[in-house]
Amino acid sequence: MNFKRTGIGSATKSGLSSGKRTLASHRNSTLVEQEEKRQDLGFGTRINSSYARLINKDGSFNVSRVHASFWHRLNLYHRLITMSWPKFLLLVFAAYMTVNAIFSILYLLAGPEYLKGLPESNTGNRFWGAFFFSAQTLTTVGYGHVSPSGYLTSAIAAFESMIGLLAFALATGLLYGRFSRPIAHVRFSRNAVFGPYLDVNAWMFRIINQRSNQLIDVEVEVSLSQLETKPDGTPFRRYYLLKLERSKVNFFPANWTLVHPITESSPLYGCTPEQLEESDAEFLILLRAVDDTFSQMVHARTSYRADEVLWGRKFRSMVDSKTSGNYSLDMDTFDDTSEVPLNS
Repeated sequence: MNFKRTGIGSATKSGLSSGKRTLASHRNSTLVEQEEKRQDLGFGTRINSSYARLINKDGSFNVSRVHASFWHRLNLYHRLITMSWPKFLLLVFAAYMTVNAIFSILYLLAGPEYLKGLPESNTGNRFWGAFFFSAQTLTTVGYGHVSPSGYLTSAIAAFESMIGLLAFALATGLLYGRFSRPIAHVRFSRNAVFGPYLDVNAWMFRIINQRSNQLIDVEVEVSLSQLETKPDGTPFRRYYLLKLERSKVNFFPANWTLVHPITESSPLYGCTPEQLEESDAEFLILLRAVDDTFSQMVHARTSYRADEVLWGRKFRSMVDSKTSGNYSLDMDTFDDTSEVPLNS
């Protein structure tokens, strides 16, 4: 009897435990499904209290890494490929002058008498004579009016020649990489606008290809990032994919105004400028296209914060009416807007 009662009690407890596990499993699966459906662009939901945009106007990400290794932070090749042309040329010139200055000092330390043809008037003339001899050796030009003699000076010259061959091969590769790297020179309007569109209102911005190359199969995605509050009062960042009136075009020869109609299904429905400011809203733009010149995919990114949205405005036409015979666009009017009343 005791054994039977113990068995029944164990079965009852086992059933209760099984039921709890079933409820917990169902709850966990529900949370997993909600998490899988949540929109996330890769920035996560954790946020800082300070004002900071996720994507800068130039398309770079406003994210910094701390305690990373020096070489990972340096990323020399990426920096040399992506830095501006003035900075790149200035860096190459500075490296060229520095290397020649170092080798000219080495020649003088080895003994200026071992450089035949070197001026002997004073130390300054000797330095510049050794400097120009270094430049001729580094570039393998070798005019011949100064030549090394002695084992040590000849060894320094031989080593410099090898450095010159490797350095100029590297510089040539960097120049080719910079010229051959396809870049989408797409210009985004300075501001986005919130204005009337058909019988509703819409959030809009404008883009144009600044170069004469052809971009085809252009596709644009727009996401809204804003702060919301959990039931426990904890703030978190949420992302919405905004549906555009047209998100893809086959050809992109002229300007293109991207339109997100504010319908009842839009997360911007009934929104005010003050609400956008309070929610730290940011519109994240991603553009993809195929560059017909390189036959490669190119990208462009930017963002608009709440204070960069003009309310009750619309973009003015860029068509130059003074030009006849072809479709002409006036680039000076790209950012121009005019005031219009919003639809009620």
